[in-house]
Amino acid sequence: MYPQTQQLLHDLVTQKIVPGISYALINRSEVLTQTFGWRELVPQRRQLTPGLQYDLASLTKVIGTTTVILQLVEAKRLSLTDTVQRFLPEFQDERVQLWHLLTHTSGIAGFIPNRDQLPAAELKAALLKLPVTSTFERKVVYTDIGLLYLGWIIEAIYQQPVQQVMTEQVLQPLRLHDATFTPDPARCVPTNTRYGQLLQGIVHDPKARVLGEHCGSAGLFASLTDLQQFAQWYLGQRPDLPQLISRTFIKKLYADYTHHQLGRSLGWDLRYPRQGQPLLYHTGYTGTMLMLDDELQQGLIVLTNRVHPHEQNSAFLDWREKIAQQFIAELPN
Repeated sequence: MYPQTQQLLHDLVTQKIVPGISYALINRSEVLTQTFGWRELVPQRRQLTPGLQYDLASLTKVIGTTTVILQLVEAKRLSLTDTVQRFLPEFQDERVQLWHLLTHTSGIAGFIPNRDQLPAAELKAALLKLPVTSTFERKVVYTDIGLLYLGWIIEAIYQQPVQQVMTEQVLQPLRLHDATFTPDPARCVPTNTRYGQLLQGIVHDPKARVLGEHCGSAGLFASLTDLQQFAQWYLGQRPDLPQLISRTFIKKLYADYTHHQLGRSLGWDLRYPRQGQPLLYHTGYTGTMLMLDDELQQGLIVLTNRVHPHEQNSAFLDWREKIAQQFIAELPN
Protein backbone atom coordinates (compact mmCIF):
# COMPACT_ATOMS: atom_id res chain seq x y z
CA MET A 1 0.00 0.00 0.00
CA TYR A 2 1.51 3.33 -1.13
CA PRO A 3 5.10 1.99 -1.21
CA GLN A 4 6.77 5.21 -2.38
CA THR A 5 4.83 7.32 0.12
CA GLN A 6 5.90 4.92 2.87
CA GLN A 7 9.51 5.17 1.73
CA LEU A 8 9.41 8.96 2.01
CA LEU A 9 7.83 8.72 5.47
CA HIS A 10 10.63 6.39 6.60
CA ASP A 11 13.21 8.69 5.02
CA LEU A 12 11.96 11.53 7.22
CA VAL A 13 13.48 9.70 10.19
CA THR A 14 16.51 8.09 8.56
CA GLN A 15 17.50 11.44 7.02
CA LYS A 16 17.05 13.03 10.47
CA ILE A 17 14.39 15.48 9.29
CA VAL A 18 12.28 14.47 12.31
CA PRO A 19 13.18 12.42 15.41
CA GLY A 20 10.34 9.94 14.92
CA ILE A 21 7.03 9.38 13.16
CA SER A 22 3.65 7.75 13.59
CA TYR A 23 1.59 7.38 10.43
CA ALA A 24 -1.49 5.66 9.08
CA LEU A 25 -2.50 4.89 5.51
CA ILE A 26 -6.17 4.12 4.86
CA ASN A 27 -7.26 2.17 1.79
CA ARG A 28 -11.00 1.58 2.17
CA SER A 29 -11.36 -1.00 4.97
CA GLU A 30 -7.61 -1.64 5.15
CA VAL A 31 -5.45 0.44 7.50
CA LEU A 32 -1.67 0.28 7.79
CA THR A 33 0.02 1.98 10.77
CA GLN A 34 3.68 2.45 11.64
CA THR A 35 5.50 4.06 14.56
CA PHE A 36 9.29 4.32 14.62
CA GLY A 37 12.19 6.57 15.53
CA TRP A 38 12.76 8.63 18.64
CA ARG A 39 10.25 10.19 21.00
CA GLU A 40 12.79 12.79 22.06
CA LEU A 41 16.45 13.59 21.51
CA VAL A 42 17.04 16.04 24.38
CA PRO A 43 17.55 16.14 27.28
CA GLN A 44 17.82 12.37 26.69
CA ARG A 45 17.28 10.04 23.74
CA ARG A 46 14.08 8.03 24.19
CA GLN A 47 12.46 5.52 21.86
CA LEU A 48 9.11 6.37 20.25
CA THR A 49 6.38 3.85 21.10
CA PRO A 50 2.79 3.44 19.84
CA GLY A 51 -0.06 5.12 21.70
CA LEU A 52 1.67 8.36 22.67
CA GLN A 53 -0.10 11.71 22.34
CA TYR A 54 1.10 14.42 19.96
CA ASP A 55 0.52 18.16 20.06
CA LEU A 56 -1.76 18.36 16.99
CA ALA A 57 -1.37 22.15 16.62
CA SER A 58 -3.66 23.35 13.80
CA LEU A 59 -5.33 19.97 13.28
CA THR A 60 -7.32 21.22 16.28
CA LYS A 61 -9.01 23.53 13.77
CA VAL A 62 -10.53 20.79 11.60
CA ILE A 63 -11.07 18.11 14.23
CA GLY A 64 -12.60 20.40 16.82
CA THR A 65 -13.63 23.93 15.90
CA THR A 66 -14.67 23.31 12.28
CA THR A 67 -16.65 20.21 13.25
CA VAL A 68 -18.62 22.15 15.87
CA ILE A 69 -19.27 25.05 13.48
CA LEU A 70 -20.51 22.66 10.78
CA GLN A 71 -22.77 20.95 13.32
CA LEU A 72 -24.29 24.34 14.17
CA VAL A 73 -24.71 25.23 10.49
CA GLU A 74 -26.41 21.93 9.71
CA ALA A 75 -28.69 22.36 12.74
CA LYS A 76 -29.51 25.87 11.39
CA ARG A 77 -28.26 27.51 14.57
CA LEU A 78 -25.73 29.32 12.37
CA SER A 79 -25.57 30.37 8.74
CA LEU A 80 -22.39 30.59 6.70
CA THR A 81 -23.47 34.12 5.75
CA ASP A 82 -23.97 35.27 9.34
CA THR A 83 -21.76 38.26 10.10
CA VAL A 84 -19.02 37.96 12.69
CA GLN A 85 -20.38 41.14 14.24
CA ARG A 86 -23.65 39.41 15.09
CA PHE A 87 -21.85 37.23 17.66
CA LEU A 88 -18.76 39.34 18.40
CA PRO A 89 -19.98 42.97 18.49
CA GLU A 90 -16.49 44.17 19.47
CA PHE A 91 -15.40 43.37 15.92
CA GLN A 92 -16.08 46.45 13.82
CA ASP A 93 -16.22 45.33 10.18
CA GLU A 94 -19.73 44.30 9.16
CA ARG A 95 -18.60 42.76 5.84
CA VAL A 96 -16.92 39.69 7.31
CA GLN A 97 -19.07 36.56 7.42
CA LEU A 98 -18.50 33.09 8.84
CA TRP A 99 -17.50 31.57 5.51
CA HIS A 100 -14.70 34.15 5.23
CA LEU A 101 -13.26 32.87 8.52
CA LEU A 102 -13.57 29.23 7.46
CA THR A 103 -11.85 29.82 4.10
CA HIS A 104 -9.13 32.19 5.38
CA THR A 105 -10.36 34.96 3.07
CA SER A 106 -11.41 37.46 5.76
CA GLY A 107 -8.39 39.69 5.23
CA ILE A 108 -8.15 40.24 9.00
CA ALA A 109 -4.51 40.98 9.84
CA GLY A 110 -2.26 43.26 11.80
CA PHE A 111 0.59 43.52 14.26
CA ILE A 112 -0.08 43.22 17.99
CA PRO A 113 2.82 44.55 20.09
CA ASN A 114 4.06 42.14 22.78
CA ARG A 115 1.35 39.69 21.68
CA ASP A 116 2.63 36.64 23.53
CA GLN A 117 3.11 38.58 26.77
CA LEU A 118 -0.48 39.87 26.97
CA PRO A 119 -2.92 38.28 29.41
CA ALA A 120 -5.79 36.34 27.81
CA ALA A 121 -8.46 39.09 28.03
CA GLU A 122 -6.14 41.71 26.52
CA LEU A 123 -5.02 39.35 23.76
CA LYS A 124 -8.63 38.61 22.80
CA ALA A 125 -9.49 42.32 22.80
CA ALA A 126 -6.47 43.12 20.61
CA LEU A 127 -7.31 40.34 18.14
CA LEU A 128 -10.90 41.57 17.81
CA LYS A 129 -9.62 45.08 16.99
CA LEU A 130 -7.53 43.94 14.02
CA PRO A 131 -8.49 45.58 10.71
CA VAL A 132 -9.68 43.96 7.49
CA THR A 133 -6.98 44.41 4.84
CA SER A 134 -7.06 44.63 1.05
CA THR A 135 -6.82 40.85 0.67
CA PHE A 136 -10.49 40.53 1.77
CA GLU A 137 -12.21 37.87 -0.38
CA ARG A 138 -9.46 38.10 -3.01
CA LYS A 139 -6.70 36.02 -1.43
CA VAL A 140 -6.30 33.10 0.96
CA VAL A 141 -4.05 34.14 3.82
CA TYR A 142 -3.82 31.24 6.25
CA THR A 143 -3.89 32.47 9.87
CA ASP A 144 -5.14 31.39 13.28
CA ILE A 145 -7.31 34.50 13.61
CA GLY A 146 -10.40 33.19 11.82
CA LEU A 147 -10.50 30.00 13.87
CA LEU A 148 -9.98 31.94 17.10
CA TYR A 149 -12.98 34.08 16.15
CA LEU A 150 -15.02 30.97 15.34
CA GLY A 151 -14.10 29.55 18.73
CA TRP A 152 -15.42 32.68 20.44
CA ILE A 153 -18.60 32.47 18.34
CA ILE A 154 -19.04 28.90 19.61
CA GLU A 155 -18.58 30.23 23.15
CA ALA A 156 -21.24 32.90 22.56
CA ILE A 157 -23.71 30.18 21.49
CA TYR A 158 -22.91 27.52 24.10
CA GLN A 159 -21.91 29.86 26.94
CA GLN A 160 -19.01 27.52 27.66
CA PRO A 161 -15.27 27.59 26.87
CA VAL A 162 -14.70 26.39 23.31
CA GLN A 163 -12.38 23.57 24.34
CA GLN A 164 -15.05 22.22 26.70
CA VAL A 165 -17.58 22.36 23.85
CA MET A 166 -15.21 20.50 21.50
CA THR A 167 -14.67 17.83 24.15
CA GLU A 168 -18.40 17.33 24.74
CA GLN A 169 -19.61 17.70 21.14
CA VAL A 170 -16.81 15.95 19.21
CA LEU A 171 -14.14 14.11 21.18
CA GLN A 172 -16.43 12.21 23.55
CA PRO A 173 -19.16 11.21 21.01
CA LEU A 174 -16.51 9.97 18.56
CA ARG A 175 -14.83 8.03 21.39
CA LEU A 176 -11.45 9.66 20.77
CA HIS A 177 -10.25 8.40 24.13
CA ASP A 178 -6.72 9.85 24.01
CA ALA A 179 -7.77 13.21 22.54
CA THR A 180 -7.60 15.89 25.21
CA PHE A 181 -6.65 19.49 25.98
CA THR A 182 -5.22 18.45 29.36
CA PRO A 183 -2.86 15.54 28.65
CA ASP A 184 -0.64 13.62 31.03
CA PRO A 185 2.86 14.90 30.14
CA ALA A 186 4.33 11.41 30.65
CA ARG A 187 2.27 10.15 27.70
CA CYS A 188 3.18 13.04 25.36
CA VAL A 189 5.77 13.39 22.62
CA PRO A 190 7.63 16.63 23.47
CA THR A 191 7.98 19.54 21.06
CA ASN A 192 10.48 22.30 21.77
CA THR A 193 12.05 24.00 24.76
CA ARG A 194 10.78 27.32 26.12
CA TYR A 195 12.70 29.26 28.76
CA GLY A 196 14.66 26.13 29.62
CA GLN A 197 11.52 23.98 29.98
CA LEU A 198 10.77 21.05 27.67
CA LEU A 199 7.27 21.49 26.25
CA GLN A 200 5.85 18.06 26.99
CA GLY A 201 2.10 18.01 27.45
CA ILE A 202 2.21 21.82 27.22
CA VAL A 203 0.85 23.29 23.99
CA HIS A 204 3.54 24.62 21.67
CA ASP A 205 1.48 27.49 20.20
CA PRO A 206 2.03 30.67 22.27
CA LYS A 207 -1.48 32.09 21.69
CA ALA A 208 -2.97 28.78 22.81
CA ARG A 209 -0.87 28.88 25.98
CA VAL A 210 -2.20 32.38 26.77
CA LEU A 211 -5.85 31.75 25.84
CA GLY A 212 -6.08 28.30 27.41
CA GLU A 213 -9.56 26.75 27.19
CA HIS A 214 -10.74 29.71 25.08
CA CYS A 215 -8.50 28.80 22.11
CA GLY A 216 -10.09 27.20 19.05
CA SER A 217 -7.02 27.23 16.79
CA ALA A 218 -4.67 24.85 18.67
CA GLY A 219 -4.30 22.99 21.94
CA LEU A 220 -5.50 19.46 21.19
CA PHE A 221 -3.32 16.45 21.96
CA ALA A 222 -4.17 13.03 20.53
CA SER A 223 -2.77 9.66 19.51
CA LEU A 224 -2.53 8.10 16.05
CA THR A 225 -5.47 5.85 16.99
CA ASP A 226 -7.64 8.93 17.60
CA LEU A 227 -6.69 10.45 14.24
CA GLN A 228 -7.37 7.15 12.49
CA GLN A 229 -10.80 6.93 14.11
CA PHE A 230 -11.62 10.55 13.21
CA ALA A 231 -10.49 10.00 9.60
CA GLN A 232 -12.53 6.81 9.21
CA TRP A 233 -15.57 8.57 10.67
CA TYR A 234 -15.11 11.44 8.20
CA LEU A 235 -14.90 8.92 5.36
CA GLY A 236 -18.15 7.26 6.49
CA GLN A 237 -16.40 4.02 7.44
CA ARG A 238 -17.59 3.95 11.05
CA PRO A 239 -21.38 3.46 11.20
CA ASP A 240 -20.95 2.59 14.90
CA LEU A 241 -20.12 6.25 15.59
CA PRO A 242 -22.73 9.06 15.71
CA GLN A 243 -23.34 11.23 12.64
CA LEU A 244 -22.23 14.53 14.16
CA ILE A 245 -22.37 15.91 10.62
CA SER A 246 -24.40 14.16 7.94
CA ARG A 247 -22.61 12.27 5.17
CA THR A 248 -24.35 14.56 2.68
CA PHE A 249 -22.85 17.65 4.29
CA ILE A 250 -19.37 16.10 4.57
CA LYS A 251 -19.42 15.18 0.88
CA LYS A 252 -20.21 18.83 0.06
CA LEU A 253 -16.94 19.88 1.71
CA TYR A 254 -14.98 18.47 -1.23
CA ALA A 255 -15.50 21.74 -3.10
CA ASP A 256 -14.13 25.26 -3.28
CA TYR A 257 -16.09 27.69 -1.06
CA THR A 258 -14.16 30.85 -1.97
CA HIS A 259 -15.52 33.45 -4.40
CA HIS A 260 -12.53 33.30 -6.73
CA GLN A 261 -11.64 29.59 -6.87
CA LEU A 262 -8.78 29.97 -4.41
CA GLY A 263 -8.72 26.31 -3.37
CA ARG A 264 -10.21 26.34 0.15
CA SER A 265 -13.16 24.46 1.54
CA LEU A 266 -14.87 25.16 4.86
CA GLY A 267 -12.04 24.79 7.37
CA TRP A 268 -10.02 22.57 5.03
CA ASP A 269 -7.44 23.13 2.32
CA LEU A 270 -8.01 21.32 -0.99
CA ARG A 271 -5.54 19.26 -2.98
CA TYR A 272 -6.32 18.31 -6.56
CA PRO A 273 -5.44 15.00 -8.23
CA ARG A 274 -5.12 14.73 -12.00
CA GLN A 275 -8.75 13.60 -12.22
CA GLY A 276 -11.70 13.29 -9.87
CA GLN A 277 -12.74 15.42 -6.95
CA PRO A 278 -10.25 17.22 -4.68
CA LEU A 279 -8.95 15.83 -1.40
CA LEU A 280 -9.37 17.47 1.99
CA TYR A 281 -6.00 18.47 3.47
CA HIS A 282 -4.74 20.14 6.63
CA THR A 283 -1.45 20.45 8.46
CA GLY A 284 -0.21 21.50 11.88
CA TYR A 285 2.89 23.55 12.70
CA THR A 286 4.34 20.90 15.01
CA GLY A 287 4.60 18.40 12.13
CA THR A 288 1.13 16.91 11.71
CA MET A 289 -0.84 16.21 8.53
CA LEU A 290 -4.23 14.79 7.55
CA MET A 291 -5.43 14.09 3.99
CA LEU A 292 -8.75 12.48 3.04
CA ASP A 293 -10.27 11.30 -0.24
CA ASP A 294 -13.98 10.53 0.10
CA GLU A 295 -14.43 9.44 -3.51
CA LEU A 296 -11.74 6.72 -3.35
CA GLN A 297 -12.02 6.14 0.44
CA GLN A 298 -8.34 6.84 1.08
CA GLY A 299 -6.53 8.65 3.86
CA LEU A 300 -3.09 9.69 5.07
CA ILE A 301 -2.26 10.66 8.66
CA VAL A 302 1.21 11.84 9.68
CA LEU A 303 2.22 12.73 13.23
CA THR A 304 5.73 14.00 14.00
CA ASN A 305 7.38 16.50 16.35
CA ARG A 306 9.32 18.33 13.66
CA VAL A 307 10.08 21.27 16.03
CA HIS A 308 12.11 18.98 18.31
CA PRO A 309 14.81 19.63 19.25
CA HIS A 310 15.11 22.79 17.10
CA GLU A 311 12.29 25.14 16.10
CA GLN A 312 13.74 26.03 12.71
CA ASN A 313 13.17 23.06 10.43
CA SER A 314 12.24 24.36 7.00
CA ALA A 315 13.50 21.14 5.39
CA PHE A 316 10.46 19.39 6.82
CA LEU A 317 8.13 21.65 4.84
CA ASP A 318 9.72 20.55 1.55
CA TRP A 319 9.51 16.90 2.60
CA ARG A 320 5.88 17.28 3.69
CA GLU A 321 4.99 18.66 0.26
CA LYS A 322 6.79 15.75 -1.45
CA ILE A 323 4.89 13.27 0.73
CA ALA A 324 1.52 14.89 -0.02
CA GLN A 325 2.22 14.88 -3.76
CA GLN A 326 3.46 11.30 -3.70
CA PHE A 327 0.36 10.12 -1.84
CA ILE A 328 -1.86 11.77 -4.48
CA ALA A 329 0.26 10.28 -7.28
CA GLU A 330 -0.19 6.79 -5.80
CA LEU A 331 -3.96 7.01 -5.35
CA PRO A 332 -5.64 3.90 -6.81
CA ASN A 333 -7.17 4.29 -10.26
